[in-house]
Amino acid sequence: MGNQLGEPEYVSAQGVQLYSPPWCYKPTGTWSMMSKRGNTLYISGLRGICPETSELVPIVATDEDEGPSRESPAYPRVLKAFQNMQMIIEAAGASLGDCLRLVVYTTDMPKYRPLVNEAQKEIWGDVPFPPRSIVEVSRLNQDDIVEVESTFAIPA
Repeated sequence: MGNQLGEPEYVSAQGVQLYSPPWCYKPTGTWSMMSKRGNTLYISGLRGICPETSELVPIVATDEDEGPSRESPAYPRVLKAFQNMQMIIEAAGASLGDCLRLVVYTTDMPKYRPLVNEAQKEIWGDVPFPPRSIVEVSRLNQDDIVEVESTFAIPA
């Protein structure tokens, strides 16, 4: 696929390149979506935000709690966080098998960890899973439920 990230917004004297591609959702604060140095791509915490609208994927509550499965009303938002990550790494010319590390932040471990596991299985398929930490936090930006931070090896 090759590098489709476009030109960096900034390049430091040490060769650190910062990117916030226009086809990705707009950052909600003072950060870049990713940085690159050499053949390593560091992706900021991505959430379940639609790139087209820069809005969180809605969680449509139902009368019945579907539990920790792909049927959960929160699952589309969790899945979108991983899909956003996949979109970025593929644009950089990498694949999911090139993941060096994942860090997942969630606001409710018992409720959302199973959804994170399901989303990761859906995105990765049969590829071996990368090292991952999952951390429960008291709050995320915009009162979100999950954020995925990652590091990938990419073609030089």
